[in-house]
Amino acid sequence: MSVTTEDRSVLEEEGEIAADYLEELLDIADLDGDIDIDVDHDRPALAVVAEEDSDGLRPLVGKKGEVLEALQELTRLAVQTKTGNRSRLMLDVAGYRQERKAVLTSLAEQAIEKAKSDGEDVALAAMNPFERKIVHDVVAAAGLVSDSEGVEPNRHVVVRAGS
Repeated sequence: MSVTTEDRSVLEEEGEIAADYLEELLDIADLDGDIDIDVDHDRPALAVVAEEDSDGLRPLVGKKGEVLEALQELTRLAVQTKTGNRSRLMLDVAGYRQERKAVLTSLAEQAIEKAKSDGEDVALAAMNPFERKIVHDVVAAAGLVSDSEGVEPNRHVVVRAGS
């Protein structure tokens, strides 16, 4: 599914609104960072990147990305307040999501190999929705099936060995 020019314009507008919100927040928190705006997988994608020292942005990530998740939700609400529409924007801070994606991809590949070699389902640790989506995508690309099981905050991915 490709994004039409009109849809892309709407997504770019959401990105601009989100960037304005995040710039104000950075000013209030007295944190230095630049904001990159893009459209990725039919959704606005924003990244707060350090001008020099990325450790200065770590408080915006928090333990296991919890602060980042909350900040993303607040940013989505700021966009919704201005546009009247729920945004699906993705936010990254100091490359946390990018690093996490690489770790999760490796973890998913290991689970795929284990499921194939042992012929048994492989249950992974609890993950947030963003993390589970990454694992599901890697598993699907490998031709296997995965499911999410459990209830938040203990919802996790199970890689199916197949039949």
